[in-house]
Amino acid sequence: MSHYFRRKTTEVKIGGLLLGSDNPIHIQSMTSTSTDDIPGSVNQAIRIIEAGGALVRFTAQGVREAENLYGIRSDLRRRGYFTPLVADIHFNSIAAFTAAGTVEKVRINPGNFVDSVRKFEEKEYSVKEYAEELEKIRGQFVPFLEICKRNGTAVRIGVNHGSLSDRIIFRYGNTPEGMVESCMEYLRVCVAEDFQNVVVSMKASSAKLMTAGVRQLVAAMDREDMHFPIHLGVTEAGDGEDGRIKSAVGIGTLLHEGIGDTVRVSLSEDPEKEITVARALVHYISGCDYSAVSSVSVPYTSPPFVIADYSKSTYFLPNPELLPDFIYRGENLPLEGNNDFRHFTTLKASSINAATINNLKNYPETIIILTANSHREHRATVALLRSEKMPNPVVIHRIYNETDAGLFRLKAAADCGYFFMEGLADGLFLQNAGNSLSSETVYTCAFGILQASGARISKTEYIACPGCGRTLFDLQTTLRRVKSATSHLKGLKIGVMGCIVNGPGEMADADYGYVGAGAGRISLYKGRECIKKNIQEEDAVEELLNIIEENSYP
Repeated sequence: MSHYFRRKTTEVKIGGLLLGSDNPIHIQSMTSTSTDDIPGSVNQAIRIIEAGGALVRFTAQGVREAENLYGIRSDLRRRGYFTPLVADIHFNSIAAFTAAGTVEKVRINPGNFVDSVRKFEEKEYSVKEYAEELEKIRGQFVPFLEICKRNGTAVRIGVNHGSLSDRIIFRYGNTPEGMVESCMEYLRVCVAEDFQNVVVSMKASSAKLMTAGVRQLVAAMDREDMHFPIHLGVTEAGDGEDGRIKSAVGIGTLLHEGIGDTVRVSLSEDPEKEITVARALVHYISGCDYSAVSSVSVPYTSPPFVIADYSKSTYFLPNPELLPDFIYRGENLPLEGNNDFRHFTTLKASSINAATINNLKNYPETIIILTANSHREHRATVALLRSEKMPNPVVIHRIYNETDAGLFRLKAAADCGYFFMEGLADGLFLQNAGNSLSSETVYTCAFGILQASGARISKTEYIACPGCGRTLFDLQTTLRRVKSATSHLKGLKIGVMGCIVNGPGEMADADYGYVGAGAGRISLYKGRECIKKNIQEEDAVEELLNIIEENSYP
């Protein structure tokens, strides 16, 4: 078995931790406490560390919260924990200056470090005004970097799709290109100031958007000879099975491509649970067999940055609007040894050759059920079939041998999500050997992968943040209440967000949103429009249902 390969990056020093280059992929999480609660923050940080977290992040809304990090760090060190700490800063660059003298790493958001809070306004910028804004960034960012240099503090430039500035939106739209440029503006200043202790991230609540943004950032950095390490995560993934599958689809796809140096799985659950999921995902992919791909003769390369455009045959698929579809064990399909090319055929990736391809070209309507032993083998074979411009629908078929349902979901999502995000497959067929997992487990996982990749919506989708010190209500309890009241609304996308940092932005493509507006107060959204402001938390779920009903959801 060959070793897992990774994109080569520069090495970043975060306290005593080395990240990037040939160092391990490090796992991290973020507390859900306020730094005003020093004992609670310390105890939660310890739980994260003892679960395997290599970094612990805290939100610092203002200078006071940033100053509290000194007490948290001191208490952790006194108790024998020397894990690097990270300050998470939004809207308040002065808080970033304060934190840089205390913790080992500061995360800033280029969407609001200097730029004003996004107002979703279609403001126009002249060339001169745009240049002035860039100079303003430099004027505020360079002094921050000087403090980081003096203190040996690392920086993460963390772009969130939900908080791109109006200035970036004006020029690039709410797109992966906009996310990339938002990051590159700051990276260019870092390079000009010879500041190399930098980590970067591109995050979105959509796995598809996140993967596109990260790939494009890597390409943009390569063009400018930058090789900073990448922090991976799908933000606001939610909780439970859906949150894990969505995270694995996005993070797993990029890890398979050799991209990613540190991982955070964002779940609306206790933060130490994020560590368990992330460790399992990284352990699985870093242990995959990346040896030569049997008889498949095409090189394994990263995918293009656009959705593949190819002709699909729907001759034997009665309702193309439902594609991609899903097949599971028990549907009584003759999957072994079938040679009736007039309907479908089961092919092993390792046995495909020129004769097989030429034969299939005579039957373009034939559905190919493509079996492979690894993600890489599947990927190379699908690339081969598409390079031959074969219109045959392709069903991705994977067989696992798991006794743990959680591991089964993580592996299947990481291996299969890519094909549906990129529009390269038409169906998904999952199996698990033996009788250790129920058919229902396999069934729901398959539909979860299709939903997370944006290929087929079969249930209500929730965009839910993991909670942090900015959250002023019980996020986990609230999410359960919202789910209980709305899970029957198939096809709707509902956001449950603890605060305004990413709330309105990440919910831009959601149908409805539930956003924390203050202690015990909630604002409700329809799309980007705030329908009701500052209503009592105890009335908010019922009011959300009323808004949905008023807008004629069938």
